[in-house]
Formats: sequence, structure tokens, C-alpha cells
Amino acid sequence: MDVKPEISDEEAIDRLADESGLAIAIVDGLSREVSTSNNNSICRNLNPSGEFSPDCAKFCGKALEKAVEAGGTIGFECHAGLDSRALPFKRSGKQLAAIIGRTFVKAENYRKATERAITGDWSEYPPSQFFENILLTGSMDTLDKTAKKAAKILTESQTKETVREIETPKPVENETKTEPVHEQPKKAAEEITNLVEKFNREVRNKQPATEPATRPIAEPKAKPASQLVAEPKAKPLEKRTLEARAWRSFFGSLLKMDYALACSSILEFLAHQYNFSTLIWLDEQNNRFENTTAFGDLKDRKVRLGLASDDPRLINASQNEMPLELSERAKGPEGTRTMNLFPIGVGGDISAAVAVLDPINDTDAKKQIARICHSIAPQLEILRLRNEVATGESLTRAVRRFSEGVKSIDSDDFWIKLTQNAAEMLRAERASLMILDERSDRLEIKAMIGAKNDAAADEDAGARVARIVLKKNEAVVIADVTRTGLPTAPPERAYKTASFISCPINIGGRTIGVMNFTDRACGEAFDKRSLELFQAIAPQLAVAIDRATLKEKAGEFEQLSVTDALTGLLNRRYIEERLMEEVKRSNRHGFPMSFMMLDVDQFKSYNDQFGHPAGDEALKIVAHVMKETLRGADVAARFGGEEFSILLPQTTGEEAAAIAERIRSNIEEAKFPHRRVTMSIGVASCSADLCVSADLISAADKALYEAKRQGRNRVLIYENMNTAANGK
Repeated sequence: MDVKPEISDEEAIDRLADESGLAIAIVDGLSREVSTSNNNSICRNLNPSGEFSPDCAKFCGKALEKAVEAGGTIGFECHAGLDSRALPFKRSGKQLAAIIGRTFVKAENYRKATERAITGDWSEYPPSQFFENILLTGSMDTLDKTAKKAAKILTESQTKETVREIETPKPVENETKTEPVHEQPKKAAEEITNLVEKFNREVRNKQPATEPATRPIAEPKAKPASQLVAEPKAKPLEKRTLEARAWRSFFGSLLKMDYALACSSILEFLAHQYNFSTLIWLDEQNNRFENTTAFGDLKDRKVRLGLASDDPRLINASQNEMPLELSERAKGPEGTRTMNLFPIGVGGDISAAVAVLDPINDTDAKKQIARICHSIAPQLEILRLRNEVATGESLTRAVRRFSEGVKSIDSDDFWIKLTQNAAEMLRAERASLMILDERSDRLEIKAMIGAKNDAAADEDAGARVARIVLKKNEAVVIADVTRTGLPTAPPERAYKTASFISCPINIGGRTIGVMNFTDRACGEAFDKRSLELFQAIAPQLAVAIDRATLKEKAGEFEQLSVTDALTGLLNRRYIEERLMEEVKRSNRHGFPMSFMMLDVDQFKSYNDQFGHPAGDEALKIVAHVMKETLRGADVAARFGGEEFSILLPQTTGEEAAAIAERIRSNIEEAKFPHRRVTMSIGVASCSADLCVSADLISAADKALYEAKRQGRNRVLIYENMNTAANGK
């Protein structure tokens, strides 16, 4: 009889861990890990030295104590959301405990772990190491069965009963031992159901796949008829075994792919194996299913099922290992068409589904596909986790780059640079930024890049799409605008592609604007990933826009605080401060400077005769004439009532007198609604004796009242007054 060589309990535990896909750790009375087999990479990173971290010490660190106290196997869920079983045993007189599992069973725990790894307290760990070997079973039954097998191994080890005999002849020394080509399973179905446990070991040991990932089983080469007659017929069992081996090889390759490629490869594999022509991969999105990839006729079509991911029918179909059959009335002669929906999920949480639109008349084929979908679910969840972590890292880098770009923007070209930075993030050749003007309730175009033509001045900005996005406060990602029913864009815009994305910008519960992106640089349509990228930078974008808007408003308020509301001229506060600055500059550099005071003649009688509204209109006309007459560097202000002032930098007394006379003449000739209006003007200039702001105002004011005393509608120079006085 052949006798299996004796193996140690350590080797047996290693084999059990590999076959079950679970972790098995041995801990001693000092709360240390003596050994680990197929350890979950999360646990390996949290406890790299074998000494338990404070959080882990409350669970795995207490496993031996609690198992001994209970007198047998116990179960627990740790702080990381991993389920385990712990059983006590003795080795060489020492009391130890075996912890079996360290696996995610509940999908909600798995997702919480993902969030902690992306943005929480586990984000410090390198993702490539932290998610190297995630364990996910989705079944307490697998956990319990593995714990019983471990208990048996450890019990047999204690009693020295580790040798098993098999009734086969003992091999002669140096005789080559041969193995049967195919090992017959108890049930053909078990080959499919247990594939995950079988291929896990191959993947972890990095054994090469026996078949290409998506290649169907090759047909044998044709042979001469004489040979065909001589060969025995292949047994049906051999075909099943070959199919199982092909599945195992394909499954083994899944963990080497990313999530999107794995989904696409699964559809291709099913299509080849079962001769399907149309399959759809559906992912759960906000409790509904949307296609992310497809095989066959629907490859470039958008499909969305009105079926909730938590629909009891889906959960029952998953548990019964059968598809959910959905019928629809097809257009044309086909009549009613049936879709077989195979749910994929872990622990009753359905996260994806494979839809087969070809008829499946074989019940066994339906069961087999359902079992395959059930078996691959844990591996797909691992790939999904890795994809989410990778996406989180990518978004973090994008946000960091965008933040750095925003900080370096010069205020002079803020809007255009901000739009360019966002467009670069989304790889869009064209983009526009529209901000809501709350006073007019219209969108104002702040920046456009890549546009062939500027928007017309009278065009209602965003009327086609952006206004809808603003009103609903919902982003839209359009793959092909021609299929949406939206109004077509004007031909002069010359868009390269039919895809665009339009996103609202929110801050503090307010929608402050909309950003639009078109003509993706790679030529492909914008997708969910594009929207996720925008949403990642949206908070910083909103803050930057809000600050810039507030700054503009502050500038407007500042302008209002120094501007006369009636005439639009600057006010007395501003002119006095500006005069002080110009006086200092004139004293420092010796520049000439002049200042004049102006007053509307007999304005009280104008108001009394025609009313205050007419008086206000007259003041507006006076202000307009002054602005039209003055040079660009001159500063006019309403000093108060019907009195005005003008600052003339680097202007001599003679030049100032000429300008004053031109103003007086233009006012006299201007048309007023009721009667002719005239002005009296007093002028003063800087000199060695007179170059203090208060003195200049006083001097110009004296000249003004002297002009009025002399008969109004005239210009009087302060220096000439002094000369005349001294002459007397």
C-alpha cells in the first residue's frame, strides 16, 4: 500500500490556508504571532513585527484568552471589519490559539475599509502593499468549515495521528510514480463551485496560467482516419475537467488585471465558451444598474435598468444560483425578448450583474454561469477595491496639482487661467466658465478657451445647456449630444466631438456658476471618470471663484464709497485724499500742479423754479460736460451740492486757466431743459508759498467767490487776485 509521507501540522495548516483562501495565524500566551499562513495584507501592514497594535490587541491579542475561557472555538469581528474564528490547542505543552479567517464577510465592512484606506486613518500605508492580498469570502459557512478542518489538523497533531494510508501499491525504489491524467471529482458541479479555492494558491505562488486568459479551448488537430479508428473515444468526464481547467486558468489571470479589463474579459470569455453574441456588464450606480462595458451589438450603447440593486428578486437569484429573467417587448418581428440577469455580489450585497440577451435553453448552463458569477465575486470585489484606491490616489494628486496651479494664478488674468487649469485636468481642448449675476439672474461668461468665435454680446449665455444645469444643480455628462434631443449648437462653433460635460459650481449651499468642457483631447467621449475628476477639484474651484467674486464686489463697494451716486464723479473724500498725495509729489519732485473750484451760478433759483428733479438733471449735464472737456489725467469730483472741484496734476497756472475757461464756455453753450446754466470757477496753483492741500483748496475757493462777486460766469486765478491786491 502507498503511504502518504508524514507532514507537519505547520505544512498542513499552510495547505489549508491556501486551499480555503483564508488566513490562519498562530498566537501564543504573550499575545504574539508565532506563525501566519496566507495572511491578509491589511493585518500584515497593521502588525508588521507580529506584535499587535493597540487596536488589534483588543481582538486577535485576546483570542487565546477568550478561546480558553470558552473552552472551544469562538468567533469575532475585529476593528478592521474582518471576521475570524479562534480555537485553543496545545503544542509541546504550550497553550496556543489558531486564528482562522481574517476575511471580509460583510460587504459594508469591506467598503468602510476602502474609505479608511483612501481618506481615513489607513491612508498612510502604501496601497500596493496594503491591498496586496485582500481576503474576502462573503460566506460564514466557508469560515466555519475551515475552522473545523484546522481543529482536526491540530487535534491529530497532538495525538501523533498525521499519517494516512491509501489503498494503492507501494512504489518500488527508483520507480517513477505516475499520476492519473484526470482526477474524477465526486460531482462535476463541485469543479466550478470550488474554483476560487483552487486557483488562489496558483495566483499567490505566481504559477503561470495553463491557458491564455480569454482563449477558448483549442480543438485537437485533425489526424488520419486510421489513427482515429485506433484511438478510444474521449470520456465525457474529461471534457468537463478540461473546461474546469480552462476556467481555473482564466480565473487565475483575473487578479492580474484592473477592474475594467477584468469585466470586459469575463464577457469575452463567456461569449466564447457559450457562443453568446450579446452580453452587458452592469455596475451598481446609486442603487441602479448602468452598463460599463458590453460585448456584441450593444458595445457602444448606453443601457440603464430600472431595477434596484437591493431588489429581493436579485438576492434570491444569487442565493439560488439561477438568473433573474426579465422580459421586454422588442420592436419589429422579434416579439418578446428575454434578458437573463446573473447577479454578482458578496454577502447579499449585489454590486454588479452580467446580462445575457441570447436565449439560454439549457438549465444546466444557466446554473453553471450563475455559479461562475458567484465564484468570481470575491475576486472582483478585490479588484474594485484596488481600483477605488488607485482612483482615490489619482484624484488626490489631481487636486494637489490644481491647488498649486490656482495659487500661482496672477490676479490680472485670474478667470482665464483658472479655466485653463480646470480644462487641463479634464483634458478638454475647449472650456467656458459662467458665473451667475444675482442682480440680473443671468449667466455671465468670465472666460472661454479654445472657442472658434467669441459669444455675441446679445447672446443669452448658457441658454442651451448651462441654464438647465444651473437650475437643477445637477451635472450632465453627454457622450453624444445628437441622441439627447437638445438643440444643436450653431455651426460656427465648429465642435470636433459630440460629447461634453457641464457641471454646476456650489459653495455654502449656493450655486454660483457653471463650467463646461467640450472636445476631449483624446477624441473619446467624456465619462463618469471625467465627472469624478471635476468633482474632486470643484471645492477648491468654488472657493477660488467665490474669493475672486467677493474681491470684485469689494472693489465695486470701494468704488461706490468714493463715487457720487448722482453724477458718477468722484466725491469730496476721494479728491481731498488724492490732493494730499499730489501735493507731496509736487513738493518732492518740483512738478507743477493746479486745483480749481467750480460752482453752478444761481442754482437755488433753478431748483426753486423747476423743482429738485430738474436740478438733479442739470447737475448731471454739468458733470458730463466737465468729463468730456478734461484730459485723461485730470480728476473731477462733486465737492458738495452744486459745487465741484478738479485736480490737474503736472499742470501750470496758465494751462489750468485755459482748461477752466474751456469748461466755463462749454457749460454756457450746453443745452439744458429749462434755461441757460453758467459756472463760476476759481483756480489755484502750487508755488513756493502755496503748496499745502488745505491752502490750495482755500485759495481756489477764495478765487471762486471773488468770481461770483465780480458777476458770475467767469474764471478767476488766485495768484492774479494777490497781484491785484498788492498793486493797490
